[in-house]
Amino acid sequence: MKPQRIIPAAILAAICCLFSATGAKRPWDHGRLTVSANSRFLCHADSTPFFWLGDTGWLLPQRLDRDEAAYYLKRAAEAGFNVVQIQVINGIPAFNTYGQMSMPDGFDFSRIDRPGVYGYWDHLDYIVDLAARNNIYIGMVAIWGGMVKAGMMDQEQAARYGTFLANRYKDRPNIVWIMGGDIQGDVHPEVWDTLARSIKAIDKNHIMTFHPRGRHTSARWFNDRDWIDFHMFQSGHRRYNQRMGNAYYPIEEGTEEDSWMYVDSTWTRKPIRPVIDGEPSYEDIPQGLHSDSEPRWTARDIRRYAYWSVFAGSCGHTYGHNAIMQFAKPGYNGAYFADGITKPWYKALDDEGYGQTKHLKDLMLSLPYFERVPDQSVIRGNGERYDRLIATRGPGYLLVYNHTGRPMDIDISKVSANRKDAFWMDAATGGMSYIGEFGDEILYRPANREADGVLVVTDPSLGYFSRETPTLRTAVTKTKRDLTE
Repeated sequence: MKPQRIIPAAILAAICCLFSATGAKRPWDHGRLTVSANSRFLCHADSTPFFWLGDTGWLLPQRLDRDEAAYYLKRAAEAGFNVVQIQVINGIPAFNTYGQMSMPDGFDFSRIDRPGVYGYWDHLDYIVDLAARNNIYIGMVAIWGGMVKAGMMDQEQAARYGTFLANRYKDRPNIVWIMGGDIQGDVHPEVWDTLARSIKAIDKNHIMTFHPRGRHTSARWFNDRDWIDFHMFQSGHRRYNQRMGNAYYPIEEGTEEDSWMYVDSTWTRKPIRPVIDGEPSYEDIPQGLHSDSEPRWTARDIRRYAYWSVFAGSCGHTYGHNAIMQFAKPGYNGAYFADGITKPWYKALDDEGYGQTKHLKDLMLSLPYFERVPDQSVIRGNGERYDRLIATRGPGYLLVYNHTGRPMDIDISKVSANRKDAFWMDAATGGMSYIGEFGDEILYRPANREADGVLVVTDPSLGYFSRETPTLRTAVTKTKRDLTE
């Protein structure tokens, strides 16, 4: 039996009119997502910055029912996420919580909507529309890479599937297309090209990327493709020197946690495109994934991955949690030692790291956005690995992330003011405190060696933060200038 739709099209239209009438804006009211003029960031068509803050909800369409999906998306929005990355199908066919299959007629989608049946795609439609009500984009991984690797979808089938997806979702405002799915781009690249171009031939409204295997960036294979708008890398889940016997290893051993290096390596390729870490280490997942005896990644690790990547130049960041990404719950323990009874996904929403990456987004959007560049030259005597400081700067400001709370010697002369204001932002809480006024150099030791955070230096005449009550604010700035580096 097909359940009564909670949000009919007429009601959705009325809601949209209500928001328009009251002056409240949806993100897409600023126009579709596109690439900034300097090719390094994402923005809306009217040049409003878009800082991608994603949550990893891979099995959302398969594991959650309507009420669970509504609760999850509400919590995701409250935590500051504006993108949720999902697997559209995780099998051929895939099945959802209602027992409905994604492809009852294989790759023939002509009879996919059956009268009186709340089918697989009806449920996905509901999730997409519900995400839109929460101002969230759905990053749609069209098919998980393992199925393509196994030969379960060829080029002809990819063309049919891409045409179906594009026609069904081209007019939804909150879609981002993601090819791949934890796979190297040289595995059946002809299938990925066909799928991507089939979608792009019909859907002119949405941007597209490719989600690669761990320790890879999509730029390695697809930088010359006409269908890719921005790049994605997967810094992955291994700690330093955790090679685990891999014969094929694309990075130098001992650099496994250096998420910043993927931004650097992606931008060595031309043309330059925006880049983002679409899968860093997940909170509460074993280091290396495959042994429950290994330590688990913590909220502090998650913050380090985020700040290292963004300060290196990423256009945002994606968070992940072991229980949430697969929606572990009683009856669904999941992979990687997720315990659906001890910590189901709805309890994991209260874990420390889930709501902390929003402080990074707020910090980035509190300052001029498109002019920001990475700049390691301001750091004197930098450390290695966890002691490595990372810096980024823009007009009248400089930011330096410090993971270990070690002493800092920073050249702040590139902030164009005779005297500069300095603040410390706690990365876990987003709380800011005023440090003092400085000239062209600052020597600073954070008060709490156990708290990671950001040294924020600004030109006081620009009024970014108040000395008395410094707080992050999301007064988004816009620019139409071409600021190509």
